[in-house]
Amino acid sequence: MLKKHLASLLAVACIAVSFTATAHEHGEAAVARSFIKDVQNIAGAYAKEHGATFFHELAKGQHPRAVVITCSDSRVHTNMLDQSPEGDLFMIRDIGNQISTAKGSVEYGINHLGASLLLVIGHSSCGAIKAASGDYSTVEPAIKQELDTISIKKGAPNIEGVKTNVNNQVAAAMEEYAEAVKEGHLMIIGAVYDFADDMKQGAGKLNLINVNGQTELAKLQAELNRKDIADESDSVKHAHH
Repeated sequence: MLKKHLASLLAVACIAVSFTATAHEHGEAAVARSFIKDVQNIAGAYAKEHGATFFHELAKGQHPRAVVITCSDSRVHTNMLDQSPEGDLFMIRDIGNQISTAKGSVEYGINHLGASLLLVIGHSSCGAIKAASGDYSTVEPAIKQELDTISIKKGAPNIEGVKTNVNNQVAAAMEEYAEAVKEGHLMIIGAVYDFADDMKQGAGKLNLINVNGQTELAKLQAELNRKDIADESDSVKHAHH
């Protein structure tokens, strides 16, 4: 049975301290030096804020509720999904949020760590989708190899390509983990983090578009509102962390 509280996982959260992105020239060493100082300062503050007990508990092992595969795009961030992602989200990132290019990591999170949710997140203004929908024959071989596994129409609007790709990833996962889904051990969800508001649902929203292969809104909601999920959500909320 699925024993995860989806509402808490998908809640949008803000963090008190964040990196400030500024425009800069490509490959500036000065930017790198400045940034690593920021990293050290923030990491130090993070360690001080959480304290030794917090890290002692983390050192005991991990029991993530979800495997999340999303794009490497710097605009997509972990704390958009979970206020306390440590030990909770098994994060996998690659260009185009693809399962095929990170299959081993996905299998490890599901088969060995026992995550109950596989969450595939695409996003608006995706560069990988833009490239895959056009001519990318001149890019570096390693990049081309990863773009080759994105199956979308050439010339399609970016957001349509994003949604198609997410649905394709869910379909592939449904085939791979059909038994786990059927037995209620795993839920597979496809979503779009739409910071550009291309879907007209609100800028910055995480829009669910696919639940266990269901893409029709009514069926999607019915799958999310199943009684077993509702009954278990409170107990999971109190047990986690």
